[in-house]
Amino acid sequence: MNILGINSVYHDSAVALLVDGKLVVAAEEERFNRIKHGKLPDVDNPHQFPEQAIRFCLDYAGLTADDIDHIGYSFDPELRRARFRADWWENSRVEETFLLRLGQVRGIADKIFRRPLRQGFHFVPHHLAHAASAYYPSRFDRAAVLIIDGIGEAAGTTLWKATGHKIQPVETIDYPHSLGFVWEVVCGYLGFSTYDASKLMGLAAYGNPQVYRRAFQEIMPVDKENYRVDPGAIGFQSAKENRIESLLGPPREMNMELQPRHADIAAALQEATTEAVTAIVRRLKRKVPLENLCFAGGVALNCVTNDLIRQSGDFSDVFIPSAPHDAGTAMGAAYVVHCARQKKAPERGKSSPYLGPEFDRREILAAVKAAGLTPQRSKSPARDAAEMIADGKIVAWFQGRMEFGPRALGNRSLLADPRRLDMRNILNKMVKHREDFRPFAPSVLAEHADEWFDVGPHTTSHEFMLFACGVKPERRDLIPAVLHHDNSARLQIVRRESNPRYHELISCFYERTGVPLVVNTSYNDSEPIVCTPTDAIVTFRKSGIDALFMGDVYLTAR
Repeated sequence: MNILGINSVYHDSAVALLVDGKLVVAAEEERFNRIKHGKLPDVDNPHQFPEQAIRFCLDYAGLTADDIDHIGYSFDPELRRARFRADWWENSRVEETFLLRLGQVRGIADKIFRRPLRQGFHFVPHHLAHAASAYYPSRFDRAAVLIIDGIGEAAGTTLWKATGHKIQPVETIDYPHSLGFVWEVVCGYLGFSTYDASKLMGLAAYGNPQVYRRAFQEIMPVDKENYRVDPGAIGFQSAKENRIESLLGPPREMNMELQPRHADIAAALQEATTEAVTAIVRRLKRKVPLENLCFAGGVALNCVTNDLIRQSGDFSDVFIPSAPHDAGTAMGAAYVVHCARQKKAPERGKSSPYLGPEFDRREILAAVKAAGLTPQRSKSPARDAAEMIADGKIVAWFQGRMEFGPRALGNRSLLADPRRLDMRNILNKMVKHREDFRPFAPSVLAEHADEWFDVGPHTTSHEFMLFACGVKPERRDLIPAVLHHDNSARLQIVRRESNPRYHELISCFYERTGVPLVVNTSYNDSEPIVCTPTDAIVTFRKSGIDALFMGDVYLTAR
C-alpha cells in the first residue's frame, strides 16, 4: 500500500511517502521552488499543493500517480467548521475565503493524480497529524503526546495518549490560547517576520527577563498546570482592545537598530514560554502518567524550553522529531491513514532525518561543468575538509540525502572551526548575511559530547539539534564560535551509525585539533537550504565560502 501525506494548509508545504508502512522519502517544497516555507501562510492558498515535492517523492520511489492508493491531507475542513468561530478574524469574510479554498483541495488532488480519488483521499486533523509525526518515529510503545503550535483547525495545544498503533485525544485548548501566535505577534512587534522565532530565541540570551516579566504575566498568565493567553493584552486581531504598546512600549520598525529593551522583551517571552510549556507538561503527566513524552508543533523547535522539559524529570525520555513544524504533518497524515486502513502501526522507531534527494557523481560533475568550473577530486573528502576547517576555512559539506526538517544536520551544512573567536562574525556577516547576535550550533561526536557539554542522558532527538545544553565551564574558552551569550549551545550529537561520513569528518578534525566538534550551520544564504548541486554551486559562488565538497568532488574559491 502506497500512502502519500501532504501538508499545504498554512506554510512549510511538504510531502511524505509510506510504502507498506515504511517511510521511504519526505521533502519540503521550499527546497525545490526556492521560496522560503514553500509559500506564504495565506487563507487564499491551502489548495496550492507542493507539486514539485510530490513529483520528487514519486520519482524517488519509482512510482507513478496511478500507484498511490491513499492520500492524507493534514487538515480537516469539517473540524474547522465545527470548532472555529468567524469572529476570531477581524473580517469574517476571511474565513469564507479559507473554507472555499479548502473546498478546492480534493479537486486539485484529483487533477494532480489524474483520477477521482474518492475514498482514497482523507482529511486528517492537523494536530493528530502532528501527534502521529512525533509518536510513530519514536521508539516508544506507549507515550504521552503534546502538540503546541499557532493553530490547527482551532486548537493551539492538544494533549494525547498513544498506545500501540492508537493515538487518543485527552484534552484540547483552543484559540485564543496559542503560544505560537504569541510568538508570531512579538516577532512582528520587534520588527521581524512572523517566521523569525529563531531570531527571538537567539536575542533572548542578551536580555533580562525581569524587565518585562509582569507584562508577560498579564499577556500569558500561568498557573501550576495551565496557561492562558489574554487576546487584548497581546493584540490578537479578534480582540476588542490592544494593550500591547502599553505593556511593551513602542514597536520596533524593521530597519531600526536593536536596543537592549528589545532583547529584554525576547528574554521575558522565552521565560514565559518555558513556564507555560512546563505547566502543560505537568498537566499532561497527571492525565497520562506514562514514562515517555513525544512533543511536536512549531513550539517544539524552542531548544531552551525543550532542554528544561527534558531536565524536569516529569518524563524519563523525550522524543521530538526532526520536523516538528508543519512540514512534519505530511509524514503524520500518511501515518494516520496507514493506521486507519491497516489497523496496525507503521514501521516504528525509524527517525532518520535524511529522507530527501541525493545526487550521484555524474549529476554533480554535470552541474560543475554547467557552471564553467573545474572540479577537483579528493581521495579522502572527510579528511581534506577537516584539514581545511582546521586551517580556518569555511567549508560547504554537501553529502548524501537532504535533511527533512528546518535544521541542516551534516548533509547540507556549512562547517567551520569552533576555536576561532571571530568565526561567528565572519559567518554572520560574510556568508549568511544576517544579524550579528545569531548563534551557531556545534556538531559533536557522540562519544565525546559529555566531556564538553551538560547533555544528560542522550536521546535520539539530540541528533536533530533540538536542545540547548550548557557548555562545560572549563571548555568555554576553547570553543568561542559556538558559545552563546548565556554559555549554552544548540547541540547536535553525531553518531557514527546515523551519519558515518559526517562522523568521519569531525573525527578527522578531532585528530588534528583535539576538539571533537565543528561549527554547523545550514547551507544557505537568505534562502531555503540548498537541495541540488546547482543550488550548492550558486550559493558557493555568491557567498564567502572557501570550499565546497559534493561527494568526492570539491571546488575551492579562487
